[in-house]
Amino acid sequence: MAAARGFHFDTIQMPINVMDAHFRSFTHQVVPVALEQGTAVLGMKPMGSGVILSSKVVTPIECLHFALSQPTSVVITGVDKLEYLDQAFEAVRTFQPMSESAVAALLEKTKDAARDGRYELFKTTSIFDSTAHHPEWMG
Repeated sequence: MAAARGFHFDTIQMPINVMDAHFRSFTHQVVPVALEQGTAVLGMKPMGSGVILSSKVVTPIECLHFALSQPTSVVITGVDKLEYLDQAFEAVRTFQPMSESAVAALLEKTKDAARDGRYELFKTTSIFDSTAHHPEWMG
């Protein structure tokens, strides 16, 4: 729709995480198109606002390393506690881009938990949809 109107997005922001690949995947369906069009990807929700961690399938560092290994310009992670800042520093300090086989192994590990989107509430509920909570914003 944007291209039909002669508009090009410089950036897009979307969830990039270990669960995404298995359910309504931004990584598979949107990122390749964005990159093809020269649009920078801003990755967010590497831990799905902490919900992904409740699956007990992956660690915060695994989530951050995965997101950092994707074709993003930046990975945005929430830092509302000092321990989360330390965690982010640790992820960067220990980061090495993941190989294809390491990514595949991590995605295999998350496959069953991710199958129905229950750990990606931003895809399956309106909990994080401010517009849904404020329909008056739509005019």
